[in-house]
Amino acid sequence: MPSEDEIRDVQRATWAGLSAGWEKWDSVIMDQLGPVGAAIVERLDIADDQQHLDVASGTGEPGLSVAKLSPKGRVVLTDLAAQMLEIAARRARAQGIANIETKVCSADDLPFNDATFDSVSVRFGYMFFPDVAKATAEFARVLKPGGRLCSSVWVKPEENPWTTIAMQAIATEAVAASPDRDRPNMFRCAAPGYVSALYEGAGLRDVVEWDVDVELVTRSPEQYWEIISEHVSPVVAALQQVDEPARERIRAHAIAKVSAFEKDGKVRVPGVARCIVGRKREASDTSPRDGARSTDVSRSTQPQPEAAP
Repeated sequence: MPSEDEIRDVQRATWAGLSAGWEKWDSVIMDQLGPVGAAIVERLDIADDQQHLDVASGTGEPGLSVAKLSPKGRVVLTDLAAQMLEIAARRARAQGIANIETKVCSADDLPFNDATFDSVSVRFGYMFFPDVAKATAEFARVLKPGGRLCSSVWVKPEENPWTTIAMQAIATEAVAASPDRDRPNMFRCAAPGYVSALYEGAGLRDVVEWDVDVELVTRSPEQYWEIISEHVSPVVAALQQVDEPARERIRAHAIAKVSAFEKDGKVRVPGVARCIVGRKREASDTSPRDGARSTDVSRSTQPQPEAAP
């Protein structure tokens, strides 16, 4: 079994290799994941002087959105891959956002003092951390008392045909290993309550989960395949293991399947993410049982009403 350092090295190389695809398809990806970023930002209750940490930032969201809402504040974007953060910095400059900084680091070894940030966001990073409990403890450590952590993960594969169509096409030509819930993979944190338990283990309270619908919209089935095959990590990795004729057959299979989602000149493939928010205890909090956890995962395109502080 690979060590945590070996897993990080693989993750760093993987995301560095995917960075060009993420930048190329930035507008499509941002439209798809926008509802999740909006849900996260709304739950963080951003002030104009917010001190915010965005972990596994990739190309910058939702950190850049937080920075826009906090002109007197500071947002730190972190990621294992310097190439991803370079894209985030370019996106910030293009949008005239100056109150951000970037830091290459691991989620489970944050180079920040205790109680530094008012809020922490982790959009689609949890599934890939070598030690999810250790990372969560780090997020709680750097939060100020009363500060909030909000993250998102993907729910089960069958509710995310935008990616499973591609993986099923690959399975017609290659044998894919079954995902291991104890090792990094896209659907590692899909089970309801999985991330909530990590939050509670790190001492967070008022933990709430809810589901958010997303939709990948492309101009054609062919463009769907081009986008997926250039930025989705398990797809890119699997395609590297087969020869060119097999890749062409996989492409044809995926295009045929995704055509079922074509309507009114667009391909619209649905998906579902789960968001999880929790709050760091304050001195006035007398019991960790105050503020019961809610694991209402009813699907919504908007966040559910927030638990009482």
